[in-house]
Amino acid sequence: MSDLSNLKLFATQPHPCSYLDDREATTLFIDPDAHVTKSLYSQLTGLGFRRSGRHLYRPHCATCQACVSCRIPVRDFEPTRNQKRCWRRNQDLALAFVDDISTDEHYALYADYISTRHRDGDMYPPSRNQYDAFLSSEWGLTRFLEFRLGERLLGVAVCDQLEDGLSAVYTFFDSREQRRSLGVYGILAQIDRAREQGLKYVYLGYWIKQCQKMAYKTQYRPLELLIERRWQRLR
Repeated sequence: MSDLSNLKLFATQPHPCSYLDDREATTLFIDPDAHVTKSLYSQLTGLGFRRSGRHLYRPHCATCQACVSCRIPVRDFEPTRNQKRCWRRNQDLALAFVDDISTDEHYALYADYISTRHRDGDMYPPSRNQYDAFLSSEWGLTRFLEFRLGERLLGVAVCDQLEDGLSAVYTFFDSREQRRSLGVYGILAQIDRAREQGLKYVYLGYWIKQCQKMAYKTQYRPLELLIERRWQRLR
């Protein structure tokens, strides 16, 4: 176990919330100069922290607790009919972990995904610097799960290796392959790989009940939520 008591924390000034239009947000960051080990990162994830690039953060809003950390207990996970169909539909894809996604091929897929799916988000327009900073391999714990159809790259699930699970950082894919539901497939693939490794959880980041974009996370059951510092199953 790492000692959390010596960690320095920094809070941002209140700023417009990215998810709820009528709210202000404050974010708590771990000292970017802190030495992050797998043990420390795992403990912080269990306490509701999340990674973006080289930064570990957690919402710290004075009047709002809408952001709730969530995770899938993979041993108990039961796919829905639609999720089973999605998994079967993509059995022609090859899944493999790779150590690096700094190639032009990977960036082109990411840039196309942001430009077609997230033109209204703060990651548009995409840039190579943004891509490298956001999805870079941090602390030797990041893995990249590719989905390929033959030689053709269809998607990448970026995940961090924790002591008790995988933290799903981001997934990008060929948005023209709508029939494949590659976003769903990316989560199912990480559940499958976590189970293979004997890990307990796939961490999905934050769920916000009032945010429609986050609604998909409740489709993976059972789902555990971090409420008042205790992990509890969503009913």
